[in-house]
Amino acid sequence: MSRQAERNVRKPTPAPASAKSARPRRPRVPWRLRIAAWRDQHFHGLFSSLGRLAARPWATALTVLVLGFALALPLLFFLVYDNARELSGGLREAREVTVFLKPALDANSADALAGELRQRADVAAVLVRTPEQGLAEFRQLSGFAEALDALQGNPLPSVLVVTPRAVADMDNPALIGELKADARVDLVQYDAAWRRRLSDILHFGERVVAVIAALLALATLLVIGNTVRMDVQARSEEISVMQLIGASDGFVRRPFLYSGLWYGLLGSVLALAIVAAVEIALAEPVGRLLDSYAHRFSLHGIGVFAASSVVAFSALLGWLGAFFATARHLAAGQPQ
Repeated sequence: MSRQAERNVRKPTPAPASAKSARPRRPRVPWRLRIAAWRDQHFHGLFSSLGRLAARPWATALTVLVLGFALALPLLFFLVYDNARELSGGLREAREVTVFLKPALDANSADALAGELRQRADVAAVLVRTPEQGLAEFRQLSGFAEALDALQGNPLPSVLVVTPRAVADMDNPALIGELKADARVDLVQYDAAWRRRLSDILHFGERVVAVIAALLALATLLVIGNTVRMDVQARSEEISVMQLIGASDGFVRRPFLYSGLWYGLLGSVLALAIVAAVEIALAEPVGRLLDSYAHRFSLHGIGVFAASSVVAFSALLGWLGAFFATARHLAAGQPQ
């Protein structure tokens, strides 16, 4: 054999290009199948967690009762505050100055004084109420129509309702001082200090409701977190097996997150039912109280938007409580 033939025999033959491309590749899953698998996993976690809650009805009922009462208290405080705010809204926002004229002044003198006040730069409007209008309003609102019929004449004076031009003029000392010094004026009624005090009371009530709601929301978060933590402890061996076979943290955490979600939803529904029961129980005495005021005020319950917000916020609290309860377990890789 010649040297050239020897070199040809010893030289390794290169692998064909088809052999390099024959390596196994991971099959690409279409995005539609990925979305379908993600959806199926979440639906399975959602309903399997509900089944686990139904499997232990007494423990679930006690937890939901605690959550329902904890969420109902801030709702009741909010309803009381909201109705009080609307009830006093007209008094708190009213800027009018009520001027009672001397009883001896006739309608022409009242119109003349009203014209003078309308020419002032710090006065937006002046409304003249005659004694006849005042007596008719008093007859309608007081309920003493028969006693008023026994009067020989009309003892009420003419009244001017003066509206300052801007909110900053509510405490205008010049306008109030000139009205009090006018010889045609008998009394000036302007309760600015009382309205400011009412505003301060309402602001304080708003802050109290916010603090109570925050504290009870934190209590709800802790109750759900502790309940889910005990569930994690009870299933620690199952979680360890799932982690050994390669289950991701999201797969392990998902049923516990949905358990917290169900706790929040059920607790909020119970809280709304408690609020509705309280409204029904108080409907009759509140109706009698409003009848005594000739239905000048109307109370309202919790609306659809507020109820939906409570349900969504409670579900979020349950989700967060379950997330915090499972985070440390998954990070440590062992039961709490």
